[in-house]
Amino acid sequence: MKKRQLGNSDLHVSELALGCMSLGTDEKQAFNVIEAALEEGVNYFDTADLYDFGENEKIVGQALKHVREQVVIATKAGNRWNEAKNSWSWDPSKKYIKEAVKGCLKRLQTDYIDFFQLHGGTISDPIEETIESFEELKAEGVIRYYGISSIRPNVIREYVEKSTIAAVMMQYSMLDRRPEELALPLLHQAGISVVTRGSIAKGLLSDQYSSKLSKKGFLDYSEKELQSLLPQLKAKLASSRPLEEVALQYNLANPAVASVVTGASSAAQMRANAKAVNSRPLSSEEIQVIQQLTKANQYSEHR
Repeated sequence: MKKRQLGNSDLHVSELALGCMSLGTDEKQAFNVIEAALEEGVNYFDTADLYDFGENEKIVGQALKHVREQVVIATKAGNRWNEAKNSWSWDPSKKYIKEAVKGCLKRLQTDYIDFFQLHGGTISDPIEETIESFEELKAEGVIRYYGISSIRPNVIREYVEKSTIAAVMMQYSMLDRRPEELALPLLHQAGISVVTRGSIAKGLLSDQYSSKLSKKGFLDYSEKELQSLLPQLKAKLASSRPLEEVALQYNLANPAVASVVTGASSAAQMRANAKAVNSRPLSSEEIQVIQQLTKANQYSEHR
């Protein structure tokens, strides 16, 4: 599998990353998915301390222990579970970030984290303090590089100007083209990579789209609009291959994108995702068709 440089770091990540949130807590099944990912050439594994109250990190750490030096482990912090573990609160403070990383390291069974991310962010955060915590962890060798997981242009802009982030994780798909207006051009110009999630748009950009339609629609698409659009995308772009392939290739066609993060709950699904990423890239004509058929939607808030 091809690899791309993550921002200006010395990390080279596979074009497909395994989003570990979907692994669940069945250790044997999770290990099978992770092993399939390794066999397919995936070297980038994304987790967070929030997932399954830290159990996800434990599973990922145990499964990757034997190949630790060959993989890129990414995790996130900033959300604090309450004692009852039925809700969490946002805490981007330096004190909490530096405490949270200790738990991540222990659960992952490693003495360093390749890519440590702030799991969210608002413009009212103490951003300079948060950046300071990541910079100190980097200087201490506890983390190699850091970034944020955010879709908010105003927050992203602050980190571009004030930090040395390597990448930003954000939702991006053919149905959610909001990052194209501000975030993607800004990050690409700054030499900061984008790692995308949500590229299949909750299953709408798959061959099973008819079963994924909802009366709620999706973002600024109504159910009626999707009923018209999705068959057109399938007919014009994916008549000879799965629509999922087109969806993932659309993300990878943007020069700012280093990797697409997709979940998998089985080894077969993991291999199908790998096949999609290894498939033929979209032509410029196909990209033009997609952009003509879909909306160039924009963020209405957090600008």
